[in-house]
Amino acid sequence: MARELTQREILTELEPVAATALNRHLSMVKEWHPHDYVPWDAGRNFAMLGGTDWEPGQSTLSDVAKAALVTNLLTEDNLPSYHREIAENFSQDGAWGTWVGRWTAEENRHSVVLRDYLVVTRGVDPVALENTRMTHMTNGFTPGVARLLDGEAGFLYSVAYVSFQELATRVSHRNTAKVCDDPIADRMLQRVALDENLHMIFYRTMCAAALDLVPDQAMTAVDTIVENFRMPGAGMPDFRRNGVLMAKHGVYDLRQHYEEVLEPVIRQWNIFGRTDFGPRGEQARERLGAFLENMELVQIPRFEEHRDRSLARERART
Repeated sequence: MARELTQREILTELEPVAATALNRHLSMVKEWHPHDYVPWDAGRNFAMLGGTDWEPGQSTLSDVAKAALVTNLLTEDNLPSYHREIAENFSQDGAWGTWVGRWTAEENRHSVVLRDYLVVTRGVDPVALENTRMTHMTNGFTPGVARLLDGEAGFLYSVAYVSFQELATRVSHRNTAKVCDDPIADRMLQRVALDENLHMIFYRTMCAAALDLVPDQAMTAVDTIVENFRMPGAGMPDFRRNGVLMAKHGVYDLRQHYEEVLEPVIRQWNIFGRTDFGPRGEQARERLGAFLENMELVQIPRFEEHRDRSLARERART
């Protein structure tokens, strides 16, 4: 039976892979600047500087677009919590430290550009947005598995989580672009989604290397993350309401989570074709398989049935 490695040993063994993945990321990432994606000529002063404060009629966004943009922005706003989580579970030395700093800097641009766009175009109430940001960032973020693992998730759980989460965020940004009905928002969100995709590739590569290095430990982490996955914005005010609205209108729903996030990543890792698992890894793989089957055959059809009935009631009322 293979010896389990400590977090420090795993990080040390995987640092050459991290260095290669970091160099590949730096060769692929394109420089961009948030100010280039904001229609500044649409802006004007608020009341404090002699202008007019926000009123609902100033927004041209639909309720779905507003819910999606606010959810995406507040998710990006909570970067300090994510940085702390990554920095604590990765390493601050060598390639690991360089990646953590680079990833944090790139992610910060997302909240900058989203907020500037919403405030300049008066897409949402800036006072309500700021109050919600204060609440969300004060509460911070803790991955859902922390409660299962006494708060000590560790590297394998963190890297498995962000492999799925970065892709989920990319899907959400991309679909938010579709419901905004604004070419400027579309261009901005497609740019942000490209970043998220490159981040996902780095983390997916590292988790694949971890599966090769410590198959049973990594498989256990992957199964735990998938079965207990929640988006990083889950603790924000109005998340449930906005999440339901987004799910009902195709921004991010259970089928998209299954088909566009879970399935592609799990297939990339060849989870169900591997032959290197021991008893612990096999048990985790079996649990994962049962969970995914239940999601496909029970949870998704049930969600879609409820969604379709709800949309039909909305159409009947209007």
